[in-house]
Amino acid sequence: MNHRSKTLIYGIAALALLAASVATTAQTTEVLLDQAIAGEHRSSAGKARDKYRHPRETLLFFGLRSDMTVVEIWPAGGWYTHILAPVLRDKGKLYLAHVAIENPKLENWQRESREQLAAVMAGNPEVYGKPLFTSLGPPEYVAIAPPGSADLVLTFRNVHNWSKQRTDAQVFKAFFDALKPGGVLGVVEHRAKPDTPFEQMVASGYMTEDYVIALAQKAGFRLIAKSEVNANPRDSKDHPHGVWTLPPMRRGFFLDAQKYLDIGESDRMTLKFEKPKS
Repeated sequence: MNHRSKTLIYGIAALALLAASVATTAQTTEVLLDQAIAGEHRSSAGKARDKYRHPRETLLFFGLRSDMTVVEIWPAGGWYTHILAPVLRDKGKLYLAHVAIENPKLENWQRESREQLAAVMAGNPEVYGKPLFTSLGPPEYVAIAPPGSADLVLTFRNVHNWSKQRTDAQVFKAFFDALKPGGVLGVVEHRAKPDTPFEQMVASGYMTEDYVIALAQKAGFRLIAKSEVNANPRDSKDHPHGVWTLPPMRRGFFLDAQKYLDIGESDRMTLKFEKPKS
């Protein structure tokens, strides 16, 4: 057998081993994900929202693997953190880009939200490992992870906040900067009807898909997939208190409460973007 033939065989063998490793990691991730979702560390109230938020399907759609470096954006009380942290505990790394505690203008309830989540994570490392807290408070605080270090950045129901503050472009640039070439940005956001005016979007909390896609593309991302896993056709999107009329917020719950409970949580877009490899 000549040298060229041997090189070819070795190359094929290496690719086969790599494919087997990737497949094994994917299978392991699914097992860990199922365990985390069913885990006793999650509250009954948290689990009750699974039927609206579809964590398993959503995270697998975004390509989550247990060996990734992941950045969760503005995790608040940690609904998704309670799922992500156990999956990434042993082989991955999780950055929690919470509110900027360094910001002197931060409101007390925001500071308390971060401190409470940090205490929960630190209090149970056997379940959560040691997630790393970073700060996102545009325009000053946008270093959510070391540049080019992340495989996956995830944001759930946050875009309307940055758009209202007129900082959404800066935030998406921070996502782009944190990701490796080929890395993925996963966005879940309340979905407005097409052609909804901007001021109506930020007032209601519902953003159009076109707006979010354009925002990501301006930052340098390319859209690679959409999913309807978080769609809710019962949501008419014309509620008296915007998206916050619906569960889980339920502002004005005394206004025909059962009607909004029957609708459930909002209709949501689920978008997968990639940072180009070159």
